[in-house]
Amino acid sequence: MKIFNRTKQLRPEVDGSRRSTQRGFTFMELLIVMVIIGILAAVAIPVYVAHVRRAKEVSLQSDLWAMRRAIDYYATDKEKPPSTLQELVAAGYLRDIPKDPICPECPWTEIAAPTDSSVANAPSGIGDVKSSAPGNDANGKPFTEY
Repeated sequence: MKIFNRTKQLRPEVDGSRRSTQRGFTFMELLIVMVIIGILAAVAIPVYVAHVRRAKEVSLQSDLWAMRRAIDYYATDKEKPPSTLQELVAAGYLRDIPKDPICPECPWTEIAAPTDSSVANAPSGIGDVKSSAPGNDANGKPFTEY
């Protein structure tokens, strides 16, 4: 009399014949997925970097346009150009002085307003503002010429 029935296996053999009962991925399947992810990353990352760079360039142009407009409005209202960018903030023409999106630690270059040489003691101040960020945009134009 047998106590245990050994004819039935508790777990299937680990060979290619019982593939349907095994779970998980083979090394080759994982390797193929990793190669596909690598190819997608190699294409997507440069495109992402180019979009970020272009966004910074557009932001720089927008910030310069807003500061130049504030300088013009100030000069029209007060009949003299502002002496500093901070004066535009104090007078309410700007909420704050934006940071250069290309080079946040670089200060803005303040260009002196042309003065009327025929008027004695003509007020001087800022006539324009430019970026002092090093380098060029995607088209080769220096940021200092914006």
